[in-house]
Amino acid sequence: MNFEGLDPGLAEYAPAMHSALDPVLDAHLNPSLLQNVELDPEGVALEALPVQESVHIMEGVYSELHSVVAEVGVPVSVSHFDLHEEMLWVGSHGGHATSFFGPALERYSSFQVNGSDDIRQIQSVENGILFLTKNNLKYMARGGLIIFDYLLDESEDMHSLLLTDSSTLLVGGLQNHILEIDLNTVQETQKITKLSLLQVSLRDLRTFKVEHEFDAFSGSLSDFDVHGNLLAACGFSSRLTGLACDRFLKVYDLRMMRAITPLQVHVDPAFLRFIPTYTSRLAIISQSGQCQFCEPTGLANPADIFHVNPVGPLLMTFDVSASKQALAFGDSEGCVHLWTDSPEPSFNPYSRETEFALPCLVDSLPPLDWSQDLLPLSLIPVPLTTDTLLSDWPAANSAPAPRRAPPVDAEILRTMKKVGFIGYAPNPRTRLRNQIPYRLKESDSEFDSFSQVTESPIGREEKPHLHMVSKKYRKVTIKYSKLGLEDFDFKHYNKTLFAGLEPHIPNAYCNCMIQVLYFLEPVRCLIQNHLCQKEFCLACELGFLFHMLDLSRGDPCQGSNFLRAFRTIPEASALGLILADSDEASGKGNLARLIQRWNRFILTQLHQDMQELEVPQAYRGAGGSFCSSGDSVIGQLFSCEMENCSLCRCGSETVRASSTLLFTLSYPEDKTGKNCDFAQVLKRSICLEQNTQAWCDNCEKYQPTIQTRNIRHLPDILVINCEVNSLKEADFWRMQAEVRTRAGNRALGVAFKMAIKKHGGEISKNKEFALADWKELGSPEGMLMCPSIEELKNVWLPFSIRMKMTKNKGLDVCNWTDGDEMQWGPARAEEEHGVYVYDLMATVVHILDSRTGGSLVAHIKVGETYHQRKEGVTHQQWYLFNDFLIEPIDKHEAVQFDMNWKVPAILYYIKRNLNSKYNLNIKNPIEASVLLAEASLARKQRKTHTTFIPLMVNEMPQVGDLVGLDAEFVTLNEEEAELRSDGTKSTIKPSQMSVARITCVRGQGPNEGIPFIDDYISTQEQVVDYLTQYSGIKPGDLDAKISSKHLTTLKSTYLKLRFLIDIGVKFVGHGLQKDFRVINLMVPKDQVLDTVYLFHMPRKRMISLRFLAWYFLDLKIQGETHDSIEDARTALQLYRKYLELSKNGTEPESFHKVLKGLYEKGRKMDWKVPEPEGQTSPKSKAWDGTRETRLGFDCTCEDYTLHNNNDDDDVNSGAAVFSSVLAL
Repeated sequence: MNFEGLDPGLAEYAPAMHSALDPVLDAHLNPSLLQNVELDPEGVALEALPVQESVHIMEGVYSELHSVVAEVGVPVSVSHFDLHEEMLWVGSHGGHATSFFGPALERYSSFQVNGSDDIRQIQSVENGILFLTKNNLKYMARGGLIIFDYLLDESEDMHSLLLTDSSTLLVGGLQNHILEIDLNTVQETQKITKLSLLQVSLRDLRTFKVEHEFDAFSGSLSDFDVHGNLLAACGFSSRLTGLACDRFLKVYDLRMMRAITPLQVHVDPAFLRFIPTYTSRLAIISQSGQCQFCEPTGLANPADIFHVNPVGPLLMTFDVSASKQALAFGDSEGCVHLWTDSPEPSFNPYSRETEFALPCLVDSLPPLDWSQDLLPLSLIPVPLTTDTLLSDWPAANSAPAPRRAPPVDAEILRTMKKVGFIGYAPNPRTRLRNQIPYRLKESDSEFDSFSQVTESPIGREEKPHLHMVSKKYRKVTIKYSKLGLEDFDFKHYNKTLFAGLEPHIPNAYCNCMIQVLYFLEPVRCLIQNHLCQKEFCLACELGFLFHMLDLSRGDPCQGSNFLRAFRTIPEASALGLILADSDEASGKGNLARLIQRWNRFILTQLHQDMQELEVPQAYRGAGGSFCSSGDSVIGQLFSCEMENCSLCRCGSETVRASSTLLFTLSYPEDKTGKNCDFAQVLKRSICLEQNTQAWCDNCEKYQPTIQTRNIRHLPDILVINCEVNSLKEADFWRMQAEVRTRAGNRALGVAFKMAIKKHGGEISKNKEFALADWKELGSPEGMLMCPSIEELKNVWLPFSIRMKMTKNKGLDVCNWTDGDEMQWGPARAEEEHGVYVYDLMATVVHILDSRTGGSLVAHIKVGETYHQRKEGVTHQQWYLFNDFLIEPIDKHEAVQFDMNWKVPAILYYIKRNLNSKYNLNIKNPIEASVLLAEASLARKQRKTHTTFIPLMVNEMPQVGDLVGLDAEFVTLNEEEAELRSDGTKSTIKPSQMSVARITCVRGQGPNEGIPFIDDYISTQEQVVDYLTQYSGIKPGDLDAKISSKHLTTLKSTYLKLRFLIDIGVKFVGHGLQKDFRVINLMVPKDQVLDTVYLFHMPRKRMISLRFLAWYFLDLKIQGETHDSIEDARTALQLYRKYLELSKNGTEPESFHKVLKGLYEKGRKMDWKVPEPEGQTSPKSKAWDGTRETRLGFDCTCEDYTLHNNNDDDDVNSGAAVFSSVLAL
């Protein structure tokens, strides 16, 4: 199913008829409705993916074939089978139209028809679709283009239309007339007066005169249909208590012009249609989902009743295809259900072929080299036309008018220094680099101040400038140099031992929420105890990321694997949570709404992932002790059990139990909201009460009902979405803060006046207060008069709230302050049953900054257990988390919001003493069985192609064992860089790499040097460059259909490496720092033996593995391509050589002399390994000759480095990007 046309804002839609429901995707909604994706059985391993059972359709019997979501949570208002093509059209209460192609209901087009009114009827014609809303008729092409838009009188309330011929349309509604509209001229041709709604009138189509009238129902008509000589109608009859649905269908014989015997049915009819196949069957549908088939002239049989299972409580629309083979139902939750009587139905007897978007033809055109001066421009394909081109202006109408160069900035002229005829001046940073804007009008405003943003928003070299946004809250970016990230000073941004998260990964806007979940101690523990076999499980990937955050000592981590799995979840794409790189960089999306939708999505997804109790044998012991039957620990922590009550004015009450993982603030709309406590707003949001129209089973009609929400059980963690999405909500927050500030100032003035009165009524210049007099204001008596710090600091949000469950299912909410703690005692709340105190733990805010597109940051109260693990101290402290910037802050800063740039988005409150309720022990769920033999995903892989021997049970590694490691990578996205005016290159965004092959070699024992892991990693993302020359990976090696390699998933190999790290082995390799970074692993430094640094002198260049192997081992490696097995073995041999030369590290002086000889030899050889017929290694022949001074390049697959050898010191000039090496 294609979700690209789905409006992300639909997740916040609040249904008018069922406002008690949460205004997003229902928690009980079947996830399979959002996963209409057909899997190629040839392209995936059957044992790796769950396969949905096929739907069995009996010929001649209607049953459900497909169900899809048209719009999440938005009721379907009308459905219509296209009369010309194999398509089903659906209209919503939000004015949105969606079309589905074929019986598989593949989304064909989706567009907005009306911005405010619901779509009331749809009619397909030859060249497009007619849409009728309240007072608007719109004719649109099937792709969404508007053909005409006819606006009716504002007093009109239209409900139905009828196409009398190909160019004439009748439109009617609640008014006492019918309009005739000519579709050719789009004009109203005549107005026909109609009679009462209680009668069925038969009119002549030519003159529209009434020929006959039938008395229908005493109340109102609900639906009718005509087939042959029969007319059947259903409706409502008047009763003493009001209108009631009549279970007798009116049937009329149009030949005799009289009514025949009414037909009694067993359901409450709301819709009816003739389905004439072999007989004139009638389909009668009720809004609750019951459907009955019967003959109009016979008796209704209760055995002919079947039930449609709507996702919402009501069916809103029903239609039958022209072929009578398909039925379409639309419900109040936005779902469409297709029922058919055959496995492969057709909607029309003769449908024309549907037009689809043409594929892109750019790839079929030959490439043109624009740098060639002699290239004929005739090779550029242009459409053949005989008309005059737009660019062919006659000479009389055109005159050359060259643009005048803009004047040089006065600041440049003032600071310029001339050397000869060339002037040099520092860049005043008033213009974009390498761009000169031309202003054609003098009235153009000054250039945007975006150019004044420095490369690092809070860097040390920032120019003084007046900014509204505080420095530490601005969006932070990584400044890349020749060494990549190696010389970037992360310690300047984070002086704590907590780990930040890097922001350059796609969809890293959720970094702040990942930190919030990590610093919830029960969530951190239970997520790390979870492990399952799903390839893309967010709970597993989040547990791996939490493990890295635990191991880090202040170094930043990256959530690349977690975000990679996040991008594969279809629900995330359907909710609009996957941002394009361009939208994320420019800040086009509303980050506040985005992070609130992400917050709801991640809690729901973790809840579903943790509900899987059956743990496979390979992953046994994966945290099952946390889970209970039918629920997850996420549900125990976040879920709030509720009762949704609907009370009709007749006294009938309907109660439905439900649960939610978070709440959304509902703000008061009247003037009483000028001075509200946060507790009052929170109680209003939790115990929601609304008046709305809803169906009453007792009254059997729509009645005004009072819908309330009562709390049965409070959650341990209270999550609140602030929903500050408009100026109205922002003004409410601003008003509450201003009211508190004014109240604090008044209280301070009263306290000061009372102090003056105590000392004689006035304060003269010669009269001073003693220190004891001022201290009286801090006494308990003075505290009643003095304002609180929250009032003086413009704070409305409380740090603690107190909730109490009453006996009548009510809820009392109040602010809980330190004064209350002193008055009632710290344990008072725990003594009473049903009384809980919640403490503020985190606030997520949206930073509004037009210069950088805005960002998201979090204020988090870090608990004692985290400080104990990281710093060895026991205390609590508030911190600001802005990606990799972490800074301690005052607690009041976390609840101070300047609505001009700092807007609240999400609040997290936790129960006091929450950690004591849960088992916080982390049991590593990864067992040694992950290292045993496993099947390959590749179908062509044979035993003869096996390049490794898996470990036996008696070979399991122990603490301190050596393991040779090497990895190869492919490029997913090329880097983005700019060339400065001085000729240097600045990397804006690095290339995105993905691991393609991981090899582990035994480091000791009889099988030393034999690999036990040689996994090729299957990837579903598009590979831009396989880097075959440097990685040995060829196109097709990572494709399960054609690969002959041992192909596995990234998660499978990741678990193997995690087990080796946890067991305590030591990895030996060359350039392991980048390998672990791309694999997304955090390895303790004492478990890494990197030959890059073992054979390195300070302030000298890094030496390639190929040169070290030739110099010390007399080996020629990496000839045509790189092989990871060969590289891992060579690194092990080099480590053995290092131990031999340094006497196990006991003689550093002698080894220093060896390194000096190595660097001298490298300079003489220009760091190049000679060809086979050339120079031999120093083992066989001493090198003699003069040292050359020149620029040399040495490229390795491990670090892709660019080296400079211009002087004797060989100062390291850093690493360049792989593409630069190719260009050079």
